[in-house]
Amino acid sequence: MMEKTDLKKFGSYKEEDVVFLLKDLSSLNLEGDTEERERRIQGGQHYSETLPKEYNPPEKYLQVFWETLDEYKEKVAFCTAVVAEQIYRKKGNNTVLVSLARAGTPIGILIKRYLEQKYSMSFPHYSISIIRDRGIDENALLYILKTHPEGNIQFIDGWTGKGAISIELTKSLAEFKDSHGYELDDALAVVADPGHCTNLYGTREDFLIPSACLNSTVSGLISRTVLNDAYIGESDFHGAKFYEELTEYDVSEKYLEEITSEFHHIDTEKLEQAISDVIKEEEVSFKGMKEVLEMKDSFGIETVNYVKPGVGETTRVLLRRVPWKILMKDPSSPYVRHIVLLAKERNVEIIPYPQMSYTCCGLIKKVGAK
Repeated sequence: MMEKTDLKKFGSYKEEDVVFLLKDLSSLNLEGDTEERERRIQGGQHYSETLPKEYNPPEKYLQVFWETLDEYKEKVAFCTAVVAEQIYRKKGNNTVLVSLARAGTPIGILIKRYLEQKYSMSFPHYSISIIRDRGIDENALLYILKTHPEGNIQFIDGWTGKGAISIELTKSLAEFKDSHGYELDDALAVVADPGHCTNLYGTREDFLIPSACLNSTVSGLISRTVLNDAYIGESDFHGAKFYEELTEYDVSEKYLEEITSEFHHIDTEKLEQAISDVIKEEEVSFKGMKEVLEMKDSFGIETVNYVKPGVGETTRVLLRRVPWKILMKDPSSPYVRHIVLLAKERNVEIIPYPQMSYTCCGLIKKVGAK
């Protein structure tokens, strides 16, 4: 088991903000052409064995990101406070924040910063890997449990789509209990839960969390996580790359600062009302999955894995998969401006789809074998 002294700084975030429990694979060439990667994934290769290409976003797209951040930073800050307060009231002074890399990492940092400002306490924060169909990084969990034997672990992600990661977390933690005897809370804390996949959230509105607009350049220059037997041994953490060559384009810290600065302006009365509303809301229903199954049937799609609901997931489809069509509840919504821009760039059809509860949904193209 790796010792704390063996951990080296990884990525561009401040060391006091997050500790990544990931194996550094920066020297490896794991990226491939988008269509070829999609072909391999659809042919049976697991998506976690390779990486999508990372790049510096075009200036016009960055402009949309900055405009979106300016427009929604107050909302992100407020929803972060709503979920952070619930975490603290539930887990107390022994809270250990564990974000799921990579979309959960900036949210975990924001929650950590909010709690530090509000309660003058520094809570440990780790970022670890969880991979659909392959589970959570058990070596990372064991490291955290050894380092914080009295800790109350809280798992954090950015948002929910159809609930695949929520389901994976529950399944993984049940297996972890069987293997190691530790029982951990599988409630996933998120800023937005449009899929109704958790009861620990800031809002169930499917709004744009600006970090969904970019890849590594808003995520501490860290890649998606990798689980490939050629590089990851039994005692290793899951892996990732640090794209240091993109440093001049890195907006990770600026993004955090913009939202953190809004914490001071949060109305206490409105915050308490929002927390009360969340507590009174319906329990977890995964109602988004029902809609996903309807979309799958309506468009003749062979697997739900090709249906990616929600603003965040639709953005990811356009950035790193091969998109087929984009469904939109309201194409004029301000939440989808960046998606409209990306879809036009990639020549992807946008279809009005007012009957869904999600703001939008990305459909992945079936790519034939060569």
